[in-house]
Amino acid sequence: MKTAARLDHIEPFYVMECAKAAREIAQGPLCDAARGGRPMIYLNIGEPDFTAAPLVVEAAARCMAAGRTQYTQATGLPELRDAISRWYRQRFGLAIDPARIVVTAGASAALQLVTLALVDAGDELLLPDPSYPCNRHFVAAAGGRAVLLPAGAEHRFQLDAAAVDAAWGSRTRGVLLASPSNPTGTSIERGEMRRIVETVRARGGFTLVDEIYLGLSYNEAFGHSALEHGDDVIAINSFSKYFGMTGWRLGWLVLPSALVSAVEKLAQNLYICASSLAQHAALACFEPASIAEYERRRAAFRARRDFIVPALDALGLAVPVPPDGAFYAYADVSAHAANSWDFCFDLMRRAQVALTPGRDFGPHAGERFLRLSFASAMPQLEDAVDRLRRLL
Repeated sequence: MKTAARLDHIEPFYVMECAKAAREIAQGPLCDAARGGRPMIYLNIGEPDFTAAPLVVEAAARCMAAGRTQYTQATGLPELRDAISRWYRQRFGLAIDPARIVVTAGASAALQLVTLALVDAGDELLLPDPSYPCNRHFVAAAGGRAVLLPAGAEHRFQLDAAAVDAAWGSRTRGVLLASPSNPTGTSIERGEMRRIVETVRARGGFTLVDEIYLGLSYNEAFGHSALEHGDDVIAINSFSKYFGMTGWRLGWLVLPSALVSAVEKLAQNLYICASSLAQHAALACFEPASIAEYERRRAAFRARRDFIVPALDALGLAVPVPPDGAFYAYADVSAHAANSWDFCFDLMRRAQVALTPGRDFGPHAGERFLRLSFASAMPQLEDAVDRLRRLL
């Protein structure tokens, strides 16, 4: 069957290929305890080991029991948009009109909606290399072209205003950033973010910022939202990471007022609304007891970061920029191997530790780096480090 030409511009998701290989190895004799094997330690997937908070689960059960599962508005439950608005005020000191917030079926749907609303065929968006691969694929699916700009450790693996200005061309429509970033866990400094927004604004473009890890910031110097730099900034967020609701598929957009109706029209046609059950349950995310639980978890992630980064450095897997957010460490493998792809597969087979090679995250230096997710519990991280130490 002939497939659409747009698929030619969307690369395979190599992270999933590696995950598939890890599962296959995990089913073999090396990981069979009955035959002296040991279980695979999965540090390759970016999913918190913490799940939905107790009050959220209870709210979902009440919602099911009461039959509150009908469609909502395409923009989301009004009370949930209000709650998100209050969270911005309490956490970041920002006054965000709830009418500018659109609840979506995960951050993925948010990115799809906003790229479809703003990107025409042939338009270009500037992204850092490295960056999360699906972000550039959303641009491609909308008919646009993601232009990856090399961003090394000296720039915290992020774009700066000078790079954006130098790369801006006749087809450039805007930038798509992530702060904190997947795969590096690094954020854009407040002053630099302001300069980027001003550079893009002067060019008549738009600034999209993926902030799904913003709640998991560990350094006050970086824990700020790009929304503070103007109402024309577009932010993407999610209930998956900080709020621990990965499988619930719930996120949101903060949009300029003029863009809300266009995004609403797309949402109405593409998926009607986000899950009503997830929306009703998510209201409990903002209860004081839930926020206290999320802050306890954030402290646990920070402790894991403080353990794993020095441990990797000691193993010769240098982390050139310590992560200030999210739950990823981006480590250089060049002291041990010519490329991270072969190195990661070797570790799966010989140490039963699954990590993610950098190939997915961009061509600039992807073969040199791997991504480790410290979303797993401390005993697993300690066991993984011990295995790597013995092998390396």
